Amino acid sequence: MPGSPVRLANRRIGFVSTRFAGTDGVSLETQKWATVLSRLGHTCVFFSGYSDWDTQVSRIVPEAFFGHPLIAAIGTSAFDNEWGADELLEFANPDIFPIHSRAFYHYLRPPRLTQRIHELKDYLKSQLYAWARDFQLELLIVQNALAIPMNIPLGLALTEFIAETGFPAIAHHHDFYWERQRFLVNCVADYLSMAFPPNLPSIHHVTINSVAAQQLAIRTGISSTLIPNVMDFNNPPPPDAYTQDMRPALGIEPGEYFFLQPTRVVQRKGIEHAIELARRIGLRSRLVISHASGDEGNDYEKRVRDFAVMLDVPVIFVSDLIQDRRGLTADGRKVYTLQDAYSHADLVTYPSSIEGFGNAFLEAIYYRRPIVVNNYSIFAVDIKPKGFRVIEFDGYITESAVQQTRRVLTHPEFARETAQHNYRLGKRYFSFTVLERHLQTLITDCFGEDQDV
Repeated sequence: MPGSPVRLANRRIGFVSTRFAGTDGVSLETQKWATVLSRLGHTCVFFSGYSDWDTQVSRIVPEAFFGHPLIAAIGTSAFDNEWGADELLEFANPDIFPIHSRAFYHYLRPPRLTQRIHELKDYLKSQLYAWARDFQLELLIVQNALAIPMNIPLGLALTEFIAETGFPAIAHHHDFYWERQRFLVNCVADYLSMAFPPNLPSIHHVTINSVAAQQLAIRTGISSTLIPNVMDFNNPPPPDAYTQDMRPALGIEPGEYFFLQPTRVVQRKGIEHAIELARRIGLRSRLVISHASGDEGNDYEKRVRDFAVMLDVPVIFVSDLIQDRRGLTADGRKVYTLQDAYSHADLVTYPSSIEGFGNAFLEAIYYRRPIVVNNYSIFAVDIKPKGFRVIEFDGYITESAVQQTRRVLTHPEFARETAQHNYRLGKRYFSFTVLERHLQTLITDCFGEDQDV
């Protein structure tokens, strides 16, 4: 009847990514989106190449994982410019080698690489069709797999699936290939233009910061909805007794301050700044690094270890003891979560030079911890103007940052007041309530409003 309230129908929603596991930013944000959508009454299922989530709602196709040997080999061939020597050029494309110019060898794509990409693309597309039929899906939410080319065949498969079906889709972009130097010189520019991201009428694009939204529009003409990363500020976690022995279990000695570096060990995280800060404050402290190196090699981890030894700063790498859920290691030691680590940290160090948004920043605010932040671009543009109070430096550790750190550590009441101020701002701007409103709008854009009749 006229004037009746409108409602959104409950939808069957499928999330797609290369991996749903552990504590990487894409997996964490996917969990948050799925939680909010489930609270709204929608049904969520998942498609990935690797997952440690509920098997009842997960479809795992190993070739969708960026770490699958075939996918990793494609990535190496596409982005590592390995055709520099004459013998490799001839091996790559013997038919054209006699007349090939060396000037553009960086951009040479061997025909067998093209063939392998399309074979895997066709296979993954068939798996997407089967998954959509089996679960009677109504909406896809693609998590970063159409933004960064960690799995080129998957991006192409998704693009063709959506183009062939007109399937409603939300493409949630966490970081784009043009933001990573390693992807800028390649032999797959045609695929990047086609699928990372694709410009199709049934796709609604979502970016996580305003700089990415601007660059997406400038480079591709695609408009997007800006949805920042969030935390469930309305439901802070209660304390429990599980973590009472966490400090000694991690190797933190009595009287030492616990500095938490809650990131992977990769160059853009700037961990040497945290080590320098720990050295310069003149207080006993120990830096705990929660994550391993990940998918970008171990050279930077060696650099961090050597730098810590050079400055005589105790640094502990505990990725074996901090996981996405509690438990025991093979030798019987307790396993903690990253959330447990936040609850015991005296200071969170976040000296990144580049971040898509800043999950660790939000987590530090959520767990009411003081935080040291490098003034990375997204922080400067999207977060800092909200009024957060942090220990800030811009590219290098200043004496002001050292003095502010000492004050936070030695004046607990000041630290508590600052943390409470930041928590209130986090709840205002980066809560599940904010995310819920955005998602309701997106789903309405996809399907319109269902009215009671």
